[in-house]
Amino acid sequence: MKKLILLLSVVAVSFSTISCDDYLDIEPDGKVIPKSVEEYRQVLTMAYSKYPQHKSLTAIRTDELVLDEYSSDFISYREIAMWKDVNPDQATTQFQWEAFYSVIFYTNQIINEGIQTMKDSPEKNQILAEAYALRAYAYFDLVNLYGKPYNSTTSSSDRGVPLVLSLDLEKAVAPSTVQEIYDQIHLDIAQANTLMVEEQQSVGINYRFSQQAIQAFKSRIYLYQQNWDLALASANAALVIHDQLVDLNVENALPNHYTSVEGIMALDNNFNSSLKYIATASPELIEAYDQTTDLRFNLYFESSWDGYKILKGGSSDFRMSFRVSELYLIKAKALLKLNQITEAKSVLKPFLAKRYTAEGFGIIQASIETMNDSELLEFILEERNREFALEGHRWFDLRRANQKQIIHNISGNKYILLPNDVRYTIEIPQQAKLNNPSL
Repeated sequence: MKKLILLLSVVAVSFSTISCDDYLDIEPDGKVIPKSVEEYRQVLTMAYSKYPQHKSLTAIRTDELVLDEYSSDFISYREIAMWKDVNPDQATTQFQWEAFYSVIFYTNQIINEGIQTMKDSPEKNQILAEAYALRAYAYFDLVNLYGKPYNSTTSSSDRGVPLVLSLDLEKAVAPSTVQEIYDQIHLDIAQANTLMVEEQQSVGINYRFSQQAIQAFKSRIYLYQQNWDLALASANAALVIHDQLVDLNVENALPNHYTSVEGIMALDNNFNSSLKYIATASPELIEAYDQTTDLRFNLYFESSWDGYKILKGGSSDFRMSFRVSELYLIKAKALLKLNQITEAKSVLKPFLAKRYTAEGFGIIQASIETMNDSELLEFILEERNREFALEGHRWFDLRRANQKQIIHNISGNKYILLPNDVRYTIEIPQQAKLNNPSL
């Protein structure tokens, strides 16, 4: 990861005198136009480096954290914990709407211009594949922050986000529907899948998309769309490439570290350093674990005078977008939804055996055997909560599966996110609305 940070820093410096607009101007004006695969790789690396750290902010909206009100940074996050998206205080850290569209701008440049100017080669195909996949990933996150959760009966009318596929930055674009955004995501993923060269990326450059990352991404997309057949097929396709899990019985290693053996793609910084030092795990999150038999508990958390500190994030080494454990849980849920409960239970067992002590696994294994469909579904959701704590999944899982009531106590006041509250969809920033009246 240090190599990645250095690489991104070098690229950022090399681009410091070259704006996005410079790349769009014609050569006679003395501007730089990328032509070679090396130059387009630099553009793509810049796009990766600009990917937002929004998942740290979504954690504040969930039931995972308690903020330290005496911290100097508290003012930056308190209104996020209050779910106050309309007219927030100027000190409040904003979700990075513009950063998403900056990433999309770079990928549009590569897709629209690079396809014509780069010479045909495997390197060209790889760069284009990654650009399509990264654009899809940005739109997937955007629509799941600012659009309603996918619902096949309403997605064609539910408001999504603006869909920008050209390089015209001046054009005011109205939001597309949720369905239109998902349709474009699938189109981009199909293009990426056709062009992708690298089956897996090596550690140090595993922030880039690969064939396995595309399949893992597809499994997540289909999970969100509740397309169980395709979620299962994509999870299986990813697992064929690599299916190794961290065995916490023999290795005391955080599975969301960028060097983890179960890592597939390490782009997202899901729990940044500033949040780590002003937040502790909520009592509700701590109570979700069996502190005696669940091997993740002492690996993820550390007891302190003011609660449980979080160990699994807080530095750039803890970047993870997709990892193998998610595929196991998606596969189990898909099988359950396809009325294959016996197979779903079988998929869970090798995963659980690597997360619990031998005694704990024996107890859970016996318990699973007696579960009916609804009980097993609830268990899978609980395991997602435990496995991916503070990795940016919880807010999206709550939106999809259980828009439950959440209560935050802040400065002596109680703030409540009601069941199915409209604030489960984040409001588009006011500045974006001022810049684009079509929003």
